[in-house]
Amino acid sequence: MEIPFETNPLIDRLPKHLLQFIKPQDYSDYTPINQAVWRYVMRKNVSYLSKVAHNSYLEGLKKTGLEIDKIPNMYGMNRILKEIGWAAVAVDGFIPPNAFMEFQAYNVLVIASDIRQLEHIEYTPAPDIIHEGAGHAPIIANPEYAEYLRRFGEIGCKAISSHKDYEMYEAIRLLSILKEAEETPQHEIDMAEKAVEDLQNDMGEMSEMAQIRNLHWWTVEYGLIGTIENPKIYGAGLLSSIGESAWCMTDEVEKLPYNINAISKSFDITKPQPQLYVTPDFAYLSEVLEEFANTMALRTGGLSGIKKLIQSDALGTIEMSTGLQISGVFTNVIESEGKPIYIQTQGKTALSYREKELVGHGTATHASGFGSPIGKLKGINLAIEDMSPRDLKAYKIYEAEKVTLEFEGNIIVEGEIITGSRNLQGEIIIISFKNCTVTHGETILFQPEWGIYDMAVGKKVVSAFSGPADVNSFDLITHVPSSKTIKSKITDSRSDLEALYHSVRNFREGTDTNLSLSNIFHEIKLNHPNDWLLPLEIAEILSQNKENELMQEVLIYLEKLKENRPAIENLINNGLELIFEREAV
Repeated sequence: MEIPFETNPLIDRLPKHLLQFIKPQDYSDYTPINQAVWRYVMRKNVSYLSKVAHNSYLEGLKKTGLEIDKIPNMYGMNRILKEIGWAAVAVDGFIPPNAFMEFQAYNVLVIASDIRQLEHIEYTPAPDIIHEGAGHAPIIANPEYAEYLRRFGEIGCKAISSHKDYEMYEAIRLLSILKEAEETPQHEIDMAEKAVEDLQNDMGEMSEMAQIRNLHWWTVEYGLIGTIENPKIYGAGLLSSIGESAWCMTDEVEKLPYNINAISKSFDITKPQPQLYVTPDFAYLSEVLEEFANTMALRTGGLSGIKKLIQSDALGTIEMSTGLQISGVFTNVIESEGKPIYIQTQGKTALSYREKELVGHGTATHASGFGSPIGKLKGINLAIEDMSPRDLKAYKIYEAEKVTLEFEGNIIVEGEIITGSRNLQGEIIIISFKNCTVTHGETILFQPEWGIYDMAVGKKVVSAFSGPADVNSFDLITHVPSSKTIKSKITDSRSDLEALYHSVRNFREGTDTNLSLSNIFHEIKLNHPNDWLLPLEIAEILSQNKENELMQEVLIYLEKLKENRPAIENLINNGLELIFEREAV
């Protein structure tokens, strides 16, 4: 039976195409081991991050209702997040970057609801509820940062991707899933790593999406704030990684002043970062974002913007100087003297004004593509959009007139005018012709038997961006990921260990349990000699109950575990520090 997800007013206003990424959070999927992993990370984080995180973190934990002892329920989070103007939805791992940022633009946090394995408790390459819930959610309680995040999403979802960006997304998604899954054969990880590496070496010129994704990584995910000499943590990747949050404070990690150059600094999502950027304050993040946005086709338009859309081979939009927006897959631009003089799309195309599709100009009308001249008429200084009704009549741009319009760059439109459409300022934005022929030199661009010719009016392209102008113009529900998150295997041994974790949790919460701590501990030693977290939880309870004899036995056992498994020594030491710090207090 499919589990519904609980909504709220912010989620209700999401466009339909984003709903395809949301999945229900089935809270019953979280096992006692999952709960213990959350609790360990959160206890360590709150203890350590109170010293090194931006002061908004601890304040945000309270405001967002995150509890240390149990994994957050999305329904409860949403009720509390609503108070600060945000919402949260659950998704399955990585989702495409444009979609991720579009959620942010609607003040909605995307939370991967799975949780890392115990074996990856310090750092996971895959997004999980610790990273998203305990990392992102608390910081958005800071109004300046929350506005940066929203604005980032608003701008970022308009960034134009290259045709290889989606391949990279799929390759990184698969690699993160394989690395997080238990018992993945090493050769599968090696193949996935090679696929990512090969793509990285063959990406060509960095796209807008790749650049803004870098900004996102070095701020939202791995950002430091303050001074180079005394930085504090605010990036979610650091706030949710008990290993990297400590390592990033050492001199081994280079600290760089944050600026727009970060757009060119790529990253490896599967490894700790060798350098990090430090912003002086949250307001400066917005300054750099606006500086980058000024370089995007979203704001520059022109020939380069159209070419970016053509290279992306994906749905995009150009906006003319009249405000007319043309959305489709752009396949060709004719240029003259460094300016676009004619554009063409292929397949379904829609015309809009101010993000609303124009009546009669949806994809049903323009199902086979669209083409139009851009620019001024040859030999006439006054652009069509700037002509008064008297000017239009003088140049025979008038209903029922047969007219020949010669544009700069030798684009010629010949036909009988049917009608025109105007924008709110009274400017002509579309002229419709019958019996129309459009040519460029010897090339025929449109001929009468193709039907009505709708000509866009605009002396220049002022904007070009990813996606449609009106999201309702196209069927955007197309997301089919090539890989799905791999769940942990259920074995008899695993089930037995889960039951022991459940008993210890009941013991700590004062719920009746059939087993004593002594019995549970001896079961671990006998049947689960590699487990280290449950003995730590037992030691924590014993420290409160002052059961010294069993406590000494558990501590000796943990010391032996450290000797036998040096890789977990730091994790055990961290847990013991929390126990004895509290005792000292």
